[in-house]
Amino acid sequence: MSRGLNKVMIIGRLGRDPEMRYTPSGRPVTTFSVATSRSWNTSDGERRTETEWFNVVAWGSLAEICKQYLTKNRLIYVEGRLQSRHWEDTDGNKHYSTEIVANEMIMLDEKRETNNEAPEEEIIEEDEYPF
Repeated sequence: MSRGLNKVMIIGRLGRDPEMRYTPSGRPVTTFSVATSRSWNTSDGERRTETEWFNVVAWGSLAEICKQYLTKNRLIYVEGRLQSRHWEDTDGNKHYSTEIVANEMIMLDEKRETNNEAPEEEIIEEDEYPF
């Protein structure tokens, strides 16, 4: 029997502060956007940069931690799975969205410390999925 794999890993900077809300059952969900960039030189020697934006969704305790610790421009690692959704608005227009459902998040930039201690790597994992 064949198995599929849906796994995404990105490193980038937050484009905005996370937004948290609660489902009707009381489960926390936090959304935020992450920008990843890549650079290359063209055959003419011109330097080019391309930025890709990803919408990220975190659930449960990971959602609460993301809301508490993440801010715009923070460098993070996010691991999770891709999820596509589609819906129709009241005017009958179809909308599509692909997002990363996070199950792990690591803050990569330094903490803003008041003393000279070296910052520790912070690893946050969420074992349960919302479905």
